[in-house]
Amino acid sequence: MIICCGEALIDMVRVTVRGLGNVFTPLPGGSPYNTAIAIGRLGVPVKFLGRLSTDFFGEILFKKLLKCHVGDELIHRSAQNSTLAFVEQDKVKGPQYIFYTEGTADCSLQPSDLPPKLPADTKCIVFGSISMVLEPVSSAIESFILREGTRKSMDQVDGAPVISFDPNIRPFLIKDKNVYTGRFEKWAAASTIVKMSVEDSAFIYPKLDPEKALQKVITMGPRLAICTLGPKGALALLRRNDGSVTKVTAPVVDLPVADTIGAGDTFHGAFLAWLELKEKMSRSALVYLSENELYDALFFANKAASIVCTRAGAEPPSRKEVETLKGLKEKEKEAKPTAKKTSEVKPKEAKPIETKLAAKAKPVAAKKSAVKGNKP
Repeated sequence: MIICCGEALIDMVRVTVRGLGNVFTPLPGGSPYNTAIAIGRLGVPVKFLGRLSTDFFGEILFKKLLKCHVGDELIHRSAQNSTLAFVEQDKVKGPQYIFYTEGTADCSLQPSDLPPKLPADTKCIVFGSISMVLEPVSSAIESFILREGTRKSMDQVDGAPVISFDPNIRPFLIKDKNVYTGRFEKWAAASTIVKMSVEDSAFIYPKLDPEKALQKVITMGPRLAICTLGPKGALALLRRNDGSVTKVTAPVVDLPVADTIGAGDTFHGAFLAWLELKEKMSRSALVYLSENELYDALFFANKAASIVCTRAGAEPPSRKEVETLKGLKEKEKEAKPTAKKTSEVKPKEAKPIETKLAAKAKPVAAKKSAVKGNKP
């Protein structure tokens, strides 16, 4: 079972309505919230930990969690307003945001809201995004992660749950980059998995390309560091027990793009769901992931992210939708046996036919020649 903790908010997305022009429509969102929805839709046990408002926006958020099979046992309801994030799509810069977070429910999570003990079947905790730059929620989650990440062990062996961190950075919310970078590295060091976007990487380490940024991150303590590269797919570095590092890349599936809202969150959720579905969700199991397994996990996550980009807002796919979507390599693999079978069958059938026709043709040709030759 996976626990996603952090913000749950309403994305106010600009759309065009006939007769009204441009208007904003409310869509449930928030990075940890979207990740929980993605995991739930993929059929993996998941719970959301955080505060939700009792206002009508909070009800929308709460009901969608239940509809998508996300457990509500760790949710606290509050009379505070819901957080609003106004989103506008920019063809060059991607989604642009304006947040209204002052005194809102999800940003007001307190240490007293945290469970003293997690459910026994907890395998993974997800955290990150804007909840880590706003108080008091940031300090509450940090204390929770540090407590659970070191509960039974200080190294990457079974005991403590897998901690998966997605910074999902919104630069305009960060007042002091140096302070944030220091905290980012503290959170990365406490994590088992760090999943970044290429934009996150460029903000934190602008002088490093994504691979070198991952190399830097993985030396801080994480077992696995991942960077999503937009249409170029995803890159992952896995640190083995002997210190060696396995590098794996996987492509996306080329589909029409409606918007990219929730793509990174869906990728994160799908990657973790794959680990849980394949019984690889533990600190010790991650160490022994083969290159093929890591590729399969990344590609499964990329397919889920590709699908969500075809939809308006963060609407992650079901497991069936992901599993039935074929990438280029998969299509090629399916085509090869058919081509091989055809080439094998043709010669076997053709040889007797050619021999038979030749046998029939020769006497006819000879007979015509003889008749022609008999004429004076």
